[in-house]
Amino acid sequence: MSKKLHILFLSSWYPSRIFPTNGDFVQRHAETVASAHKVTLVHIVTDKYLEKSIEIKKEKINNVDTIIVYVSEKLHLFKFFIFFKTYLKIIKQIEDFDLVHLNVIYPKGLIALYLKIFKRKKYIITEHWTEYQYPLNKSIGFLKKILIKLIVNNAEYICPISNNLANDMQKFGLKGNYNVVPNVVDTSIFFPIETINKIFTIVNVSNLFNKQKNITGLLNVIEDLSKVRTDFMLKLVGNDDFKEIKSHIKKLKIPKQNIQLIESQSQEGIAKILQEANVYVSFSNYESFGLVMTESIAVGTPVISTNTGILTEIDATEFSTIIPINNQERLLKSIIHYMDNVKKYDSQKMHDFIKIKYSKTIICKKFTELYLKTLR
Repeated sequence: MSKKLHILFLSSWYPSRIFPTNGDFVQRHAETVASAHKVTLVHIVTDKYLEKSIEIKKEKINNVDTIIVYVSEKLHLFKFFIFFKTYLKIIKQIEDFDLVHLNVIYPKGLIALYLKIFKRKKYIITEHWTEYQYPLNKSIGFLKKILIKLIVNNAEYICPISNNLANDMQKFGLKGNYNVVPNVVDTSIFFPIETINKIFTIVNVSNLFNKQKNITGLLNVIEDLSKVRTDFMLKLVGNDDFKEIKSHIKKLKIPKQNIQLIESQSQEGIAKILQEANVYVSFSNYESFGLVMTESIAVGTPVISTNTGILTEIDATEFSTIIPINNQERLLKSIIHYMDNVKKYDSQKMHDFIKIKYSKTIICKKFTELYLKTLR
């Protein structure tokens, strides 16, 4: 491609000092696009500890010109207007950009809509939000639904990260030009290594949001496992607040030697944990993608997952076991099966399987094609 574009990334979620891992998958998309184009990212977030009204942080992170604006919580009564005004002020200072790449439709899509109407800047949408799935979407209010539809109707392309999410969005009534572009797996970080575990290691990585991730259900299964086996370790990797999880573990009386709680990790840290695991477990009630499952396969570690879509969508059954949602008995049996039947997987085949679908090169090419079509 001869023309290098300037893409303005807007996202309702993005890593910041307030939420270090929030929307890290959006950051990966931005960094992927930045490998071929100029990318400027603008994100505004509330900081309850901020003494002044607004603080602007500008830095280049992995080739992305990143502008994070922190707004004082004291201004919460006027939050929408302050956010909107601040976005427009910051964007006005950015040198001319070709188009907007919106991530997560609401509420930052209102900025993209404004830029299209008043500045004639077209936009595409990448969507990650799981709440379009029924019955979760019943909690989306009438006005919010109207605004979401308005934003979607004005987009050149809608790019959900999975076919499942695309179907959920269309069933919800969001019509448009759909083109699925999945999350990025950095296959230069997530790759197989030779390792021998002294003890069978189970891993789960999540935000510990129990409604979605069903962490309590997973811990119930681990308690049952601890009653019949002692030769295992669950590594639970999450955010930095394990208070509720620790309380549930204590209540269940899971032996300390069978569980390890690990705080938020970098991609490199997660890769190392997955590389040293025997199996990755996702016991979620719903997912829009399930990024860590694909990362696990990329390092050569098989997956046990509830039927939340992505592994069946990409036909990864050779490297995974799919079980019904919230079926604790099936999860227990599946874990024991992996413990008793240690299989030698072709880790390079697993890595290549992910690389041809989710590598930076593949995803950047997909977005570039859509950008060029948008600007025709």
